[in-house]
Parts: sequence; structure tokens; C-alpha cells
Amino acid sequence: MSRLSADFSGEVVAVTGAANGLGLASAQWFAAAGATVVGIDRDERLIDVMTGLGEGHHAVVADLLEDGVADRVIADVVDAAGGLDVLVNSAGVALLDPALELSDEKWDTTIALNLSAVFRLSRAAGRVMCEKGHGRVVSIASQGALVGLERHAAYAASKAGLLGLTKVLAAEWAASGVTVNTVSPTVVATELGKKAWAGPVGDEMRAAIPAGRFAEPEEIAAAIGYLASDDAAMVTGENLVIDGGYTSV
Repeated sequence: MSRLSADFSGEVVAVTGAANGLGLASAQWFAAAGATVVGIDRDERLIDVMTGLGEGHHAVVADLLEDGVADRVIADVVDAAGGLDVLVNSAGVALLDPALELSDEKWDTTIALNLSAVFRLSRAAGRVMCEKGHGRVVSIASQGALVGLERHAAYAASKAGLLGLTKVLAAEWAASGVTVNTVSPTVVATELGKKAWAGPVGDEMRAAIPAGRFAEPEEIAAAIGYLASDDAAMVTGENLVIDGGYTSV
């Protein structure tokens, strides 16, 4: 089976949530494509992860929920790698409860990390990219932004917010050579995803996906890679749904 290939040599790609899951898969994909990758995560294991990618990559350990952290993180990225070409917003949280039982704390945390932190990081990165006249921002939303999933009130609201934010940033930054897009996956077979969807609940979900399976992390990373590539220079403000047909039925 052929795989999407791209050359990101000479480009700096910052990836949030890079210590595991889709962030890790994205960091690995861009590193294999020749990019200088700067991983961002609050998990200090990130340092070993980035070392494992080979020479020339960098780790920025930071809690994206801290006040004022976004500007500091992007400044650290530029200082460490000498610039910034691509921002992948992968860090996120899924705190799931029925709406009637959902606490304010879980709602606020979900919105803060999944939406507010993405805006602040994108704004800080956008300033760098717009000034130099080129850049890519790709955020990970979800099929939960498009359909009603039980127990997903906060998560769905945060991810749907990303779709609106993406449209606005795309419109404002297009003339500066910066594209802004999202991808919306179905359940992805990361280590966390495998645990969360083990057993009958996973069997039921797979049965609801026309493709009959969950997405692989590498498939999502490749889609992100496409949106970050020169081949997608005319693609902006879009949401690429990667769900095996789940939202089509």
C-alpha cells in the first residue's frame, strides 16, 4: 500500500500533546518527513519522546492551562528551532458525563484546554506566521463536533468551537499566506483509545462505522501532513472528516 509522502526539510513543526496519542503520531510523521519538530506537552516524558525522534528535535514542557503560557511556548519554539512554519494543535481532554451530571469544573477544563488554549496558541503562532507571509495551523477536532454523542456535551461544544474558530482565522490570515484547517477523526486506535473503547462498547462503535473499524493514528497524522503541505496551499477554513463514513449515515 502506498503512503502519502512529503518533504518538510527545513521547516519547523510545533505539535502540542506530543508525548502520546495523535500528537505523538503527528510528531513522528513530520520527523520522518524531514521537519524539525518541537513537541509541546506537560508530561515530562516528552523529553525522551523527542530524543527518540533523532537529532535536532526539541521538547517544550509546559502546561497549556497556565495563564500567559501560549506566548511563552511559541517564543520558546522560535528560540529553540529558529522559526515556526506549522502548528499542530493536538493536546486535548475528554471529560465525559451526561449533561445533567456534568460539573462546572469539567466543563471549564474542557473548554479551557480544547478551545481557549488552541485559540491562544494559534494567535501567538499566527503572529509569527503572518509576519513572514507563510504558515500552517492544523487543529484536531472530532466527529463529536458534527453529531450528537451522549455524554459529550463539553467535548462536543469545545470541538464545534474549533470549527468556527478555524473559519474566522482562515478568513483573516489567508492574505498573509497562512492556512488554518481542522481534522475531525472518529475513534482512533491510540493506546488511550484502545483502553477506552475495549470490549462491547468498542464493538458497538465499530459496528456503527461503515468502514467497520477505528482510525489508525498514522492515518490522522498523514491527513494533518497533507493540510500542512504546499499541496494544500489553497485549502483553508476546511474541516477534513476522517470517520470511515460515521457521519454520513
